[in-house]
Amino acid sequence: MHSTDTTHPTDTTHPTDTPGIRLVVLDMAGTTVADGGLVEQAFAAAAAALGVEPGSPDHADKLAYVRATMGESKISVFRHLFGAEEAAQRANAAFEKAYGELVDGGLVAPVPGAREAIEDLRADGRTVVLSTGFARVTQDAILGALGWRGLVPLTLCPADAGGRGRPYPDMVLTAFLRTGAADSVRQVAVAGDTTYDMLSGVRAGAGLVAGVLTGAHGRSDLSAAGATHVLPSVAALPALLRGDGGAG
Repeated sequence: MHSTDTTHPTDTTHPTDTPGIRLVVLDMAGTTVADGGLVEQAFAAAAAALGVEPGSPDHADKLAYVRATMGESKISVFRHLFGAEEAAQRANAAFEKAYGELVDGGLVAPVPGAREAIEDLRADGRTVVLSTGFARVTQDAILGALGWRGLVPLTLCPADAGGRGRPYPDMVLTAFLRTGAADSVRQVAVAGDTTYDMLSGVRAGAGLVAGVLTGAHGRSDLSAAGATHVLPSVAALPALLRGDGGAG
């Protein structure tokens, strides 16, 4: 049987070439949530808990890795940095505690237009899921601080998808399976600010993988990682999916 799918996943000039999108999986920090670099501040606390001296070459190397892997499950990052599982878990606990305290201190805000974009997507009949590389306790703290509890029907962290976060496709596929909102993965859109967001969308087979320029990575990196579209921010996504907006 010959496929009738005429989509061109790497073509950014024909935004209506993808099939009707029914499920939208959105990243949080850097995409829908502005955290003002809190990841790096919380990492400093995690590094200190493991005895990494501030200002040392070791600290600089580890911070560079954290920056390069924005979007990845944080426990996976700490496993790479500290090796032993016990040390990784201690670092992750210190990170989550520090990040949660910063969130509780009012240092997170919605990306301008993000809440309105989510509401517009839902008003258009699409199901929206929020996903993150943070642990559930941190994700819940962010949602609470923003007043976003109940904004979407499902929120996901790596533990909800069997423990594997980005760049694996597991959270996108979990959203697909748990919502039942789409008949095919080609009816799924993924949006995020990191190369790992793009890779997870591509690996899940999503029909649209949109990079946004409000977070960690720039246009060239997002495109190289498989973005079908690059947008100035998530605020442009509803228009794109309606077919009256293009790539930024």
